[in-house]
Amino acid sequence: MDTILLTIENNIATITLNRPDKFNAFNRTMALALQNAIANCQTDNNVKAIVITGAGKAFSAGQDIAELVGEAKMEMNKILSEHYNPIVTAIKSCTKPIIAKVNGVAAGAGANIALCCDVVVATYSASFIQAFSKIGLIPDSGGTHTLPRLIGWQKASAIMLLGDKITATEADTIGMIYKAYPDEVFDAECTNIATKLAQLPSVGLALTKQALQQSYTNSWQQQLQTEDTLQQQAAATYDYNEGITAFLEKRKPVFIGK
Repeated sequence: MDTILLTIENNIATITLNRPDKFNAFNRTMALALQNAIANCQTDNNVKAIVITGAGKAFSAGQDIAELVGEAKMEMNKILSEHYNPIVTAIKSCTKPIIAKVNGVAAGAGANIALCCDVVVATYSASFIQAFSKIGLIPDSGGTHTLPRLIGWQKASAIMLLGDKITATEADTIGMIYKAYPDEVFDAECTNIATKLAQLPSVGLALTKQALQQSYTNSWQQQLQTEDTLQQQAAATYDYNEGITAFLEKRKPVFIGK
């Protein structure tokens, strides 16, 4: 069975983590396949937005423990340097908006992969767990960088140290995710978000992602300069001129991603 499923429809790529019998826990095969799927979406001009979700009842339970024990045991540095760090780096550097569609539990690396996406939505029955402390590990997959910037140092510290389960509605309330939705409307709401992103000016979205990434390390003055540089690039696009013209002509713009 393919550990990753990739479908493209209406300029939206859906990447599905596909080990439902293991709650989509990551083994080496699935981690490398996810990297490959993101890379394929990045270079496919037909893809304007990407959705990452899980098959079955979970988004991802994190690392498959079977790879940490026994004769087939993998070293932790190999798992991080070859599996998770390339995944979250690919998500962050991808020029296309990536939506984490959290359909169930997101634990450990699964939670932190979801949280590094551009838009994170979850169904009410989903949850997020920083499970690392319960087995003597530290949060990885960029979690120690991402979570404090989403919800503040104190809450992030407590959630990571205690390993508490955070419900989707609580995650919504504290700003960990964009929105939580009732289970019965979750799929439709996710489709609406992906469709909207796929129809917006793609160069402008890519430049917005770039500006946000640079804000992590820039000073205030450096960020103003970054905005100046990137705004000039955005203003030179066809889609910018189309947006302005359509506004003046009181019609719906037709963006072409250039």
